[in-house]
Amino acid sequence: MKNYVQAGENITVTAEAAATSGDGVRVGTLFGIASGVAEIGDSLVLVTEGVFEMPKVATDDMAVGAAVYWRSSDGLVTTTASGNTKVSVAIMAAGNPSSAVRVRLNGTF
Repeated sequence: MKNYVQAGENITVTAEAAATSGDGVRVGTLFGIASGVAEIGDSLVLVTEGVFEMPKVATDDMAVGAAVYWRSSDGLVTTTASGNTKVSVAIMAAGNPSSAVRVRLNGTF
C-alpha cells in the first residue's frame, strides 16, 4: 500500500507541557503515555495503545470494563466523566482505597 505511513501505536507530537516517561499526555483528542522525557516544544513519542498501570483517584471504585477518564489537573485516572477526558477502560478491578489501576488505551476519544 503506497499511502501507508506507520502502525500508529507510537505517535510523535510536540510537547505542549513538560512530560516524564509514564505520564499521561493529551494533545487535542489524542491521548497517550509519554515514552520519555520532554520539555515544552520538544518532540515526544506517545504510546497510544496497550495496557498500562496508571495512578488513580484512591476513593474511586473501578470494575473491570469501567470507562476511565484522565484528570489533567493531577494526572490521575478517575471514573468521573465530567470535566475529564475519556482515555481507556479498566482491565482489572481497583477498589477503594487503591492507588493504581491497569487500563487499556485506545488512542483517541
